[in-house]
Amino acid sequence: MKISIDISYYPLNQNFREPIKAFIADLQSKENISVRTNSMSTQVFGEFDDAMKAVNECIKNAFELPESQFVLKVINMD
Repeated sequence: MKISIDISYYPLNQNFREPIKAFIADLQSKENISVRTNSMSTQVFGEFDDAMKAVNECIKNAFELPESQFVLKVINMD
């Protein structure tokens, strides 16, 4: 099943750009998904298992930075 995930990442510190760029680069390094970005959010497209695994791993990595928040919307279509 194809899904789309819309992700908003909020690193709650003054240097917020670098963690966001690192999160996007981490997502883009994953195989079998498509990543698109805009000024408001990042979208991930792909098969359910591939997309969820990639997002899960990248969020876990990003949580190494204290006080990080994510908002996700998951849609069951591409």
